[in-house]
Amino acid sequence: MRALVQRVSSASVTVDGAVVGSIGPGLLVLLGVTHDDDAAVADRLADKLLTLRIFPDAEGRMNEPLGPDREVLCISQFTLYGDARKGTRPSYMAAAPPAIAEPLYARVCDALGAARGVFGADMQVALVNDGPVTLLIEVPTPPVAP
Repeated sequence: MRALVQRVSSASVTVDGAVVGSIGPGLLVLLGVTHDDDAAVADRLADKLLTLRIFPDAEGRMNEPLGPDREVLCISQFTLYGDARKGTRPSYMAAAPPAIAEPLYARVCDALGAARGVFGADMQVALVNDGPVTLLIEVPTPPVAP
């Protein structure tokens, strides 16, 4: 599971001309799911995002997690698993199909208490990146023991 995380002053997502989710200060999370991801991976990613210390403390150092005064907007984004190493047209074979990805996306959103986009929709995302601070977080599926 991959999350492109941006610290934002504000962010919103629009579908068919209507704002379906918006936040003030907090995190914009673009979330990609791959074939082997499961509920345990989703839970680990959500825990990591909840405790990720990328907000300034009283001395201006990035040392604070989300906390109660910050929000999360989570957008499903299968293109995070795009592979453009060969040719000029990315392959999305590593992205999980909707039957796998949608419930895991919802699980992460629920764990984060996140506003969200519409899974599978054509969305327009607007944001004010604060810092700018942008991180790519990946929580791999643990290997199966022999």
